[in-house]
Amino acid sequence: MDHPDQGAQAVALFDERPFFEKALQHGVRHGIIPPEKLAAMRVEAPKGMVQIARYFGTEYLRPDLEMARARLVNLVSLYLEHSCGGDLDLAAQALRDHSLLSRSKGGSDMLKALIAMPQSSHFGMQEHGVFEDKHIPLLAKWSLRSLPEYQTERAARSHATTLVDAAVWMAAQLGLDADDLEDAGKDAESVVRTALLVRASRRSAMPDWQGFEKMVLGLRKKYAQPAVGQAAHVPLDLPRDLPAEFVDAVQTVQASVVQDLPRILDATISVRKLFDQTPAFLGRYFWTEDAMADLEHFERSNSALWEKATEGHSDDSSLLTLFLRIATQGTHATLLTEKAAASLVRKIRKSGLDAELPRQFIAQHAPVALRSDYLRLWNAFMAEAEPVLRSDRVQAYEDALALLRRECNIAG
Repeated sequence: MDHPDQGAQAVALFDERPFFEKALQHGVRHGIIPPEKLAAMRVEAPKGMVQIARYFGTEYLRPDLEMARARLVNLVSLYLEHSCGGDLDLAAQALRDHSLLSRSKGGSDMLKALIAMPQSSHFGMQEHGVFEDKHIPLLAKWSLRSLPEYQTERAARSHATTLVDAAVWMAAQLGLDADDLEDAGKDAESVVRTALLVRASRRSAMPDWQGFEKMVLGLRKKYAQPAVGQAAHVPLDLPRDLPAEFVDAVQTVQASVVQDLPRILDATISVRKLFDQTPAFLGRYFWTEDAMADLEHFERSNSALWEKATEGHSDDSSLLTLFLRIATQGTHATLLTEKAAASLVRKIRKSGLDAELPRQFIAQHAPVALRSDYLRLWNAFMAEAEPVLRSDRVQAYEDALALLRRECNIAG
């Protein structure tokens, strides 16, 4: 046979009354709340209902007043249960010692603080902890939510806030401040992941794209892909002076980097393709965006490719030879032998040429200041040469060779 106390506990477990109601009845039953305090609450409650109805809508409509009553009870319940840890004695004493409206305001302040907390660890979505009028509809919804719902949401938002603060701290150690991170508008996790890789690489600053690429290539070189079933031993250590309140959040991110390491160290995939073109890795790591640096790098890369293709030559004959080789999809060359020139003419007569390919090459790789000149050179050459090169007349082959000897670089 069940003990009477066990039955009472079972009833208590399934007691779905608002916590305010349970605390009030407990206080009256045990003499904690005197009759005069109960009378004061009866006066206060209608005033509080009108204030709440006015704040969320109007006090003149019965449905709004009924909703305000539900909100008043729930706000008081939220604050009492949260502040008293669910202890009915403490909650009853709080109702005795404080006004009903102050407990309602306490619940409202809890929710306003919650709503003002970041929902996301994304730096582009931080609202700096200020409750504004635009948040009132959200407060209306939360004013009817339960304490477990509040606690779950607060835990999630607290984690996001901690991640943001940890990212700001780690970035500051590597030369970036909070404004830089907000301008970049990336996730805090991506900042922490990259900061851990930077530390593992023994670098002292957050990288731009070129620096990030070099860093990953350096890690690949130093920590070659281990044998199947073995983990890569990259030292992803946390900073020794990392504030204690950030340790758990950073360790969570650290674990995700460990999971990423096999792909990060896989030399069969380019760094650009992995981090900037693979869906699972897009936005997962952080690098600073420097438009001028990217442009300079792009121009240096293009300049290097142009210099290699032209072999340092800039005379019209060498350039036209190169462009003609590109138009026939041949290897880059600025000088042809007689035999190669004859073969080129036969190829054009058989398969034709694509005059657009040299234009694309010029547009992508030639020095910016000279692109228009080189395009005019090629276009003028094609206007004269294409009819001859494509002709099927009896003498066309010899005419085409004569044209190349005159305009291009043909070795005697």
